[in-house]
Amino acid sequence: MNHPLRCACGAVQGRVEATRSAGRAVCYCRDCQAFARFLGDPADTLDALGGTEVVATRPRYVVFTAGLDQLRCMSLSERGLLRWYTACCHTPIGNTPRDPRLPYVGLLRRCLPGDDAAMAASFGADVVAVNTQGARGPVPRSPLALARAMFKILRNVVPERLSGRYRESPFFRPGTLAPLVAPQVIGREQRRALSS
Repeated sequence: MNHPLRCACGAVQGRVEATRSAGRAVCYCRDCQAFARFLGDPADTLDALGGTEVVATRPRYVVFTAGLDQLRCMSLSERGLLRWYTACCHTPIGNTPRDPRLPYVGLLRRCLPGDDAAMAASFGADVVAVNTQGARGPVPRSPLALARAMFKILRNVVPERLSGRYRESPFFRPGTLAPLVAPQVIGREQRRALSS
């Protein structure tokens, strides 16, 4: 099963393949909140408690069919995650590790069109809360659901790493460890402002 992927203005288009292997989470970390502020309109990305819904999948399951030249990435530090978004309309796309040998992408809900029923049909109904210490209020947590989600992510990452299929990532230049575009690493003062 495939699920569409697109930016708000439609310049970037694509799909997510093998959707049933993906996992869903809402991340409440301060870095995800800072990224939403960096994009200019955090209310479009964050829920009422400061959470960002993320779909965790293998990078090779993300296929861009238009607008790849619009992809940009930033990082909140020299070693932080690469946070991908579009230049055209600042739609967040996803987060990847800096090293593609760790084959993971967390796609942000905002680039995955469809209502809650469509999301559940594609990626499953289970949504786990992570990094809840950054939430703006109490968030129900389930250690068992978190353990299941972590197992699902590992079940995606390990075979990709062992098989060498981690090289099939649209976010990195083929045959290299270099991101498709150079990341904009923000300064300490800007990060502090975005995190407050």
